[in-house]
Amino acid sequence: MLQGLTGWHFLIILVIILLLFGAPKLPALARSLGQSMKILKSETRSESDDATAEAGDTVAGEKPKPGADSSAKPGADSSTSST
Repeated sequence: MLQGLTGWHFLIILVIILLLFGAPKLPALARSLGQSMKILKSETRSESDDATAEAGDTVAGEKPKPGADSSAKPGADSSTSST
């Protein structure tokens, strides 16, 4: 799909983006994109950590997370009452 794009194509796309957003807004756009990528990476990393913790697999040298008690049964919360 992108095999036919050359340097001129990217230059034209850059000029169009510059015209659409304007020069002052480009740093803010890049900053927000970077923050979004950082959030995505941290969420993905925490999801994979949660999955390995639930499976009982621990990485060598990694401490278990506080509050992650493997003996606790799901739904057995003492703070809720069934009255």
